[in-house]
Amino acid sequence: MPHLTIEYTANVGEHHDIDRLLDGLHAAVVDSAIGPIAGLRMRAVERTRYRVADGDPSFAFIALYARLGPGRDLATRQAFIETVLDAGEAALGATPLHVIWSMEVAEIDPELRVNRNHVAPVLAARGQT
Repeated sequence: MPHLTIEYTANVGEHHDIDRLLDGLHAAVVDSAIGPIAGLRMRAVERTRYRVADGDPSFAFIALYARLGPGRDLATRQAFIETVLDAGEAALGATPLHVIWSMEVAEIDPELRVNRNHVAPVLAARGQT
């Protein structure tokens, strides 16, 4: 049930296909089997107002924020971070930008979360989990 938010500077979108980046990240999350596909949510947010380091226009950032249900050990979460970051860099490919990549994983508190998932039954009917 990973929820992944991709925050990126506008110059990344000027040089790269963000849908290709999303596709690469999505595939990596699915392949990681960190959670059920029915709970997977990804969103990309472009930041049009930003400064990176000294303001050089060739500097950029891509920050990934993952929210996971509880119960995964530290090694699993760390491997997930490496897998997703590697997939993101591969999907972006060669770039004229100097990109700062980061990723943070947080656990969702199950007592403070309500989930009304109307996608899961459709996927179950298709034989997908």
